Amino acid sequence: MHRIEIPPLWLIVFLALAWGSGRAVPFHPFGTPGRWAGAALVALGLLLMAAAVAKMVQRRTTVIPRRDASTLVTGGVFRFSRNPIYLGDALVLAGAALWWDAPLALLLVPAFMALIRRRFIMGEEAQLAARFGPEYRHWATRTRRWM
Repeated sequence: MHRIEIPPLWLIVFLALAWGSGRAVPFHPFGTPGRWAGAALVALGLLLMAAAVAKMVQRRTTVIPRRDASTLVTGGVFRFSRNPIYLGDALVLAGAALWWDAPLALLLVPAFMALIRRRFIMGEEAQLAARFGPEYRHWATRTRRWM
């Protein structure tokens, strides 16, 4: 299961749930302003993910979860968040909920973040701490997990 379990698949599952909740519960309070806000959040999330991936590629380390990092990336967007790609995923999910005018789907965002934390972040942080020791701990104490 761990071989095929990757965060983008979880994002797709949560996006499907968000879309479905918008169809199942016809309560649409956001309208056009929600579409604009949703589009902005999706764009911001995608930009954040792209910036993080670009920095990781520049530093020649893996972007694939559960693989050993060759370098501790602390610059660029990693100065503000230890997990900018996962934060980008959460922004995309929140933006989609607004775009689809599905207010109940916003409840999925903290659930998604909790699942990602438990299934990926905790293990990744343990690997980074074991591999980079004090350098990782110093960065982790001054950089928030999400934002």
